Amino acid sequence: MSKLQKNTVRISVSLACFFVAFICFKLLGGRAPFWAWLIVFLSVYIAAGYDVFVRAVRNIAHGRVFDEHFLMIVATIGAFVLGEYAEAVAVMLFYQVGELFQSYAVGKSRRSIAALMNICPESACVVTDGGEEIVSPDEVEVGSLIVVRAGEKVPIDGIIESGSGYLDCSALTGESEPVAVAAGDEALSGAISTSSVLNVRTTKPYADSTVAKILDLVENASSKKAKTENFITRFALIYTPAVVFSALILAILPPLIIGYNAGSVWREWVTRALTFLVVSCPCALVISVPMSFFGGIGAASRRGILVKGGNYLELLGKTDTIVFDKTGTITEGKFAVVNVFGDRREVLTVAAKAECGSLHPIAQSITSAAREQFGFQSDRCDTTELAGMGIVAKTDNGQVLCGNRALMEKYGVDVIDAVPVGTVVYVAVDGKCIGAIDIADRVKPDSTEAIASLKADGIKTVMLTGDRAETADRIAREVGIDSSRAQLLPADKVTCIENIIEEHGGKGKVAFVGDGINDAPVLSRSDVGIAMGALGSDAAIEAADIVLMNDKLSQIVTARRIAKKTVRIALQNIIFALSVKAVILVLAACGIASMWLAVFGDVGVAVIAILNAMRCLRVGKRQSRSSLD
Repeated sequence: MSKLQKNTVRISVSLACFFVAFICFKLLGGRAPFWAWLIVFLSVYIAAGYDVFVRAVRNIAHGRVFDEHFLMIVATIGAFVLGEYAEAVAVMLFYQVGELFQSYAVGKSRRSIAALMNICPESACVVTDGGEEIVSPDEVEVGSLIVVRAGEKVPIDGIIESGSGYLDCSALTGESEPVAVAAGDEALSGAISTSSVLNVRTTKPYADSTVAKILDLVENASSKKAKTENFITRFALIYTPAVVFSALILAILPPLIIGYNAGSVWREWVTRALTFLVVSCPCALVISVPMSFFGGIGAASRRGILVKGGNYLELLGKTDTIVFDKTGTITEGKFAVVNVFGDRREVLTVAAKAECGSLHPIAQSITSAAREQFGFQSDRCDTTELAGMGIVAKTDNGQVLCGNRALMEKYGVDVIDAVPVGTVVYVAVDGKCIGAIDIADRVKPDSTEAIASLKADGIKTVMLTGDRAETADRIAREVGIDSSRAQLLPADKVTCIENIIEEHGGKGKVAFVGDGINDAPVLSRSDVGIAMGALGSDAAIEAADIVLMNDKLSQIVTARRIAKKTVRIALQNIIFALSVKAVILVLAACGIASMWLAVFGDVGVAVIAILNAMRCLRVGKRQSRSSLD
């Protein structure tokens, strides 16, 4: 039986005993001696609240005197001294009920995080000279060959040496669709082989693997508190001693002024002071606000968004300008044929014959397009690659030139008119230009929609790139970005970010979104650094404040929605708790509020605030059913 279950049983039994004792007390009243009722109620009180005493004594021993446990003990013991036995037990019992709600809520939050923790593999099957050996992942050396069977987790990052199938990366990226893999592809720790046996050659020690870094991020996220959390912590340190001394003044000063000889006067003001203490307990704030951020971080983790702390979640919610890198962030970062001038089949197939032996990205994009569109099969030919110009090849079509205008001028070929959007490759056969191929980096499918959603939310968007101005302007217009700056070196991007931050004058926050490999300096310099498509990228995980584990720009929209909802719920709890407590504190000081109302002001407010904070756990679930609603 878990600790929560044991406490639930103990408090439930104590509640039952209290109600029986309370009914008997109302029925029998003064027919039983006071000491009998004292024994009965004190027994229930001790059974229900002994752990509160233990925690209070432990905290006092560590120098933390003024906390909610101390307040409960002072208030309830004071009620016993005044003969209010039933009220004393009720305060302790309902406080413990509130603690049970808190424990349940924290447990649910931790189970949400634990779902992510299940990506951690418990063992690895290593191929040895004697067969196979099951060992702990942290015992596997780099370069070892491990076997991952269907249904098993990849324990350590590596390259698939043999085998093919599908990897379920949902725990890492939040994406439900399995990824097809084959020999030569990367296999990341935490992914699950769904259909076949994969032999993986490890490339990292377990401590540096993707799964280890993710777990470390999630486990340590709570150490970086948001400003709202820090405010509550500082507030509680001042608030609790203040209300204790206020209660003390409330108990002593009025009777001295009104008439200290009247016992009823002392009793009335001491009762008011005890009621004041009960309702002043700050547990609703101290628990619910951190829980809001903890829940928001958990909800983000389930969506493949790793937030390094509540402070970054809060900053993202306040961001009003987002600066994007272009290549690999807004665009796919891969060259592709976007247009062909001339006869498409002839131009592509002739160019592919010349380019099929080259490893240049432009050459590979031409070969891939010819293969996909016309079933082109690679064929060896005699080629000469001219650096910075292109390729000269001898094929069955004749002498083929594939390259830029400089190559054509070198061989005296007149080029055709073409209005490219990207890089243009001219194709000539035996001295005559037969066409041109326009090659560009394609925009990601969801980039335009994601930018539109951010702008609809009042976000100013900027794009920084090292590419040509013409290309930058075209991409910016295509996706709807407000402004772009081109031909920038990494140092230039840092300067641009600093200028944008300076323009804001500290009024708004600036986030930078990049692929995390070449943009580490900019990620570090911005108010919030967001690395996207960073699965397996050590540079991204180290430099960024928020890591988007898949390659979709729409995750930024989801991350902002989670951030804003989390901050909104935390503020709701602060306003609600302080407002209700302020009203009841005034009523208690005036003698209008009873001890029962004080119980609601403490326990009731705490329970409501905790239940509200638990809503953060559900943030983002609606987006999982509709991408960008």
